[in-house]
Amino acid sequence: MFRRPLLFILVVLILAAGIGLLAIGAFPPSVTPKPVEQVLPNERFAPR
Repeated sequence: MFRRPLLFILVVLILAAGIGLLAIGAFPPSVTPKPVEQVLPNERFAPR
């Protein structure tokens, strides 16, 4: 049917990956907010 079936499969896989990336970019998964675990004290960032 095709002269180069390997090339055809490679092109189909690249197209599928591109469509998948576009779908994820258009509809990103929702992120669940999480509380902050620990607050760093200010002394760590004070100049010495």
